[in-house]
Amino acid sequence: MDTSAYSIPQLVEDLREIRAQSKDEREIMNRVRPLARRAALAKDAWLKPEMYRADAEQGFGVHLLHEEPDHTLAVFAVSWLPGRGTPPHDHGTWAVVAGVDGPELNRFFERTDDRSRPGHAQLKQTGAKTFGVGDVLAMPTGAVHVVWNESDAVSVSLHIYGKHVNFTQRSQFDPDKQTETPFVVTVA
Repeated sequence: MDTSAYSIPQLVEDLREIRAQSKDEREIMNRVRPLARRAALAKDAWLKPEMYRADAEQGFGVHLLHEEPDHTLAVFAVSWLPGRGTPPHDHGTWAVVAGVDGPELNRFFERTDDRSRPGHAQLKQTGAKTFGVGDVLAMPTGAVHVVWNESDAVSVSLHIYGKHVNFTQRSQFDPDKQTETPFVVTVA
């Protein structure tokens, strides 16, 4: 597969076609996975030096590459500062993430509470895996994970979502305090 010239506009065109052909989340993610890998490996066609910049307070940088007018089908390059990452969080939509530059540790959780108390959540870690360049992670709506850059350099990954994450009412979690709060990120 030639990945050298796969641009973000081409990726978006392919994503639109997939979305038009199916509404099934699993099918969409399965079809998006190879496209995410192809785009990640074609980083020379779209990755710019400024996409390595990250918000020091946030610990990562979110660089919008594409978003539909109704906020569906959002594509980002996300940069991760060394020794930084996210709290446990969900996306409020399906997500497909591909490694572009550097390793990123993902820890996965499941909710163990009955979701009956607003603002309360109990999590149990179910696994962990480090993803590198070209590795792809697909997460259905409701999946909870942490992303962490354990390296000494900024890492970058390509994120494709069924909807812009700041419009999904997604949550972040504090396992120690057993809380669930809104999770909105700063987008460059």
